[in-house]
Amino acid sequence: MFRWTTEAYDRLERAVADQARVSLRRRGTEYVVIAVELVVKNRRETLIATHPTTGENLAFVLEELETFEVL
Repeated sequence: MFRWTTEAYDRLERAVADQARVSLRRRGTEYVVIAVELVVKNRRETLIATHPTTGENLAFVLEELETFEVL
């Protein structure tokens, strides 16, 4: 699992504020999405993101992510 340092979390918050593209890996699958918002669902921090091609909204629980990078 990805280790969420304060610096990494700050990069994620900045990506949400700028609605920047981010690359995420969850369960072996890589996603390149546009960060939209951070929410708490069922007591778990979750990134809501939009797929840039389909416009589909996707939810990523932060503790399930293997990698994270702002593009």
